[in-house]
Amino acid sequence: MIQFIRFFGKHTIDFIMAIGQIFILFWKSILNIHYFHRDRVLYIQQMYVLGVKALPLVAIIASFAGAVSGWQGAYQLEDALPKSFFGQIVPIGILSEMGPVLVALVLAGRNGSSIAAEIATMKVTEQVDALQAMAINPVRYLVTPRVFSMLLMMPVLIIVGDFVAIFVAGAIGDWFFDINFAMYFNAFQSVFNVWQDFLPSIYKGLIFGLSVGLVSCWVGLHSARGASGVGRAAINAFVYSATLVLMSDFLVAVIVY
Repeated sequence: MIQFIRFFGKHTIDFIMAIGQIFILFWKSILNIHYFHRDRVLYIQQMYVLGVKALPLVAIIASFAGAVSGWQGAYQLEDALPKSFFGQIVPIGILSEMGPVLVALVLAGRNGSSIAAEIATMKVTEQVDALQAMAINPVRYLVTPRVFSMLLMMPVLIIVGDFVAIFVAGAIGDWFFDINFAMYFNAFQSVFNVWQDFLPSIYKGLIFGLSVGLVSCWVGLHSARGASGVGRAAINAFVYSATLVLMSDFLVAVIVY
């Protein structure tokens, strides 16, 4: 019993300390944002690596997600409801839930693991110590550009993924279930609400981007020494980021809806 209490207490303290460290890292990142103009090359580079280069992957994932949503939606509604309901249900589901969460999980795996592994490698090879020795703030140089690039690019990628998935779902309905595009988009337009359907996905994108970028940087900076530490950092970055994405998705849904 005593061993269990010690184990539970130790992990509880570690968890609380980790939350505190993440908030401190976030505050330090905010304090360095006024160097944006001077460090604009770093920001542009990270937005290109974490955002633009992720577009093909997001488009492919969104295409198959839209195809599955379109097929399942049309199949389920085929004998139960009029065809116009297909355009009212499937696009709204993609826009409000499936699109943002799926894109965020994909980017948590791609970008989160990459950020953590890169920073962990720099820590293992003592490049972070070298930055400090040269009076260069590691948070300003490594963390802030990555965090705010994820914060800016995540909503953009979610919008692209939503557009692709909605279009592919309509194509599936038109090609296989005789639900023409005009009926599909007219039905979608009749129920679409910017405040309830579009803006919440943008809010989620901002929260998801901040969570993935911040947690991945923290994991990289607190990784263990050695090659195994880099591998664990990449895994932990995805696990923690994906967990935060799902938790924040639930919280936003509760608050907004």
